[in-house]
Amino acid sequence: MAGKYAAPFAFLLVLFVARASSAEHEVYYRYTVLGYVKDAGGKLRPGVGVELVREKTGFSYLGETDATGLYVIVARLGDESMGERLRLRAANQSVTIVARFDPADHVRERGTRVDFLARAPVETPKAFPATLKRFLGE
Repeated sequence: MAGKYAAPFAFLLVLFVARASSAEHEVYYRYTVLGYVKDAGGKLRPGVGVELVREKTGFSYLGETDATGLYVIVARLGDESMGERLRLRAANQSVTIVARFDPADHVRERGTRVDFLARAPVETPKAFPATLKRFLGE
């Protein structure tokens, strides 16, 4: 009896897993935090670890600056995560940001730009789209 249902069950399981994983790549499940890390002299710092932590769940996303000092972290946040507090750490600095986006907009990329400068991190959400385009090479 179990063998009779094994094949259909396996098919449904594969179908469900395939749909769940592709859904994670949709705009409404993605929140991107990106920016640059600079030292006291304004020089870009490659190889610096960056961590984004969801304060609600404690889940952590890790990244590292590339050769140009740019980091990009993609977190999995759905529509219900609008307004959620996120802790961002890099270069011995830390800042709390709030996930801000229009939950009804499933077309535009969601995210923000936070630069780690010598004094303190600076969030500039308006610079996010242009920085993301440069990163993606568009």
